[in-house]
Amino acid sequence: MRRCEWRVRSPSKHLLLRFGGHAAAAGLTLRPEDFARFAQSFEAVARELLSPAQLARAVETDGSLEPAYLDLGLAQLLDTQVWGQGFPQPLFCDEFEVLGQRAVGEKHLRLKLARAGRTVEAMRFNSLDPLPSSVRAAYRLAVNEFNGMQNLQLIIEHWEPAR
Repeated sequence: MRRCEWRVRSPSKHLLLRFGGHAAAAGLTLRPEDFARFAQSFEAVARELLSPAQLARAVETDGSLEPAYLDLGLAQLLDTQVWGQGFPQPLFCDEFEVLGQRAVGEKHLRLKLARAGRTVEAMRFNSLDPLPSSVRAAYRLAVNEFNGMQNLQLIIEHWEPAR
């Protein structure tokens, strides 16, 4: 395993009150009034250390999921597996027609999507931005349990207008 070593550079060094963490996480404490200066310094260091390819926003998926596999059984099977750092849960990418959307829980979007003649429920967490009528979405299969019933639900991770 490669150790990640951080060298705190001046003039930002004095902004950090405490810091620490481990290989998969890091934490720090700073004063609220120092946040903007810290963010600016952090951005400058990141741009210096990372390549343009590393800074590009790319979503890697496992590709399209055949409509026949868009079902509760596969979601249940995937739910029993162990996923983690370096071994993420499968992320699929397909085009959907957006049949309906509404806000739930003050910051989430419940969606009704259609693909290949099938209708499926979906959630877009932490975003209330409405989707256009047709999208290309990166999604995970999930099991939605409500009132003792289980149903397939897609978790929309990323989306863009369909072409």
